[in-house]
Order: sequence, then C-alpha cells, then structure tokens
Amino acid sequence: MIYATGSVGSVDDGRAARLLPWGSLEGKPCYLLADGSGGGYVSRVADNVESVQLGMAGDLLDHAVDLLDDSEATADQLHFLASRLAESLFDVRRIARSRGARLASEGDAGDDRDDVDDEG
Repeated sequence: MIYATGSVGSVDDGRAARLLPWGSLEGKPCYLLADGSGGGYVSRVADNVESVQLGMAGDLLDHAVDLLDDSEATADQLHFLASRLAESLFDVRRIARSRGARLASEGDAGDDRDDVDDEG
C-alpha cells in the first residue's frame, strides 16, 4: 500500500489509485495505491469517512429544506447554509469521482474476461 498526495499518474504494476475522501494539509488530493481488495486499513477508514460524509450531506439537505420553508430565515442563516451545502457538495463530488474511477478500473479489468454475457 502506498499513500500519496498530489497528482498520481499511471501505475506500472496495474494498481488503481483510489482518490481518498480527504485532502492534504496543502489542500491537494490524497490517493491510495493498494492491491485492489479494498480490505486494507486505510481503505476501510476511507469507506467509513465516505459513509459519514454522505450521511451528513443527507442531514444537511433535510435541514436545508426546512430552513428554506421558513419564511423568517435570516440572510445570515441562509449564507451559513449555503456555505455548508457547498462544502458538502465538494465532499460528495469527490466521493462520486473516486467511486466512478474505481468502477471504471474494475470494468477495464473485466473486459478481458471471456465468460461475460453481454445480453444481460
């Protein structure tokens, strides 16, 4: 397992780089290069962090609906809500990119199989 920050290019040994749900102190993306089993410690921590981030995004969305229905919501409250929604959207987008990249790499690995039935 290799933990890297910044830009990660192609890996010669076939390992896929997983975009982690956190960044470095400098704000750069962090990646995990692992064997692909998904069972390592950092992979499990990343899965848990993603789960928490998605749960918080759902809670925040529920709060947004309630606040927007409140005709007495102040500009400060709405500004704070918009800021938290932007942060949450950034997290959810990073999770989607990470999962999409992993699905694409799994699909690439599966393209070589002869036992795949395309009729579905």
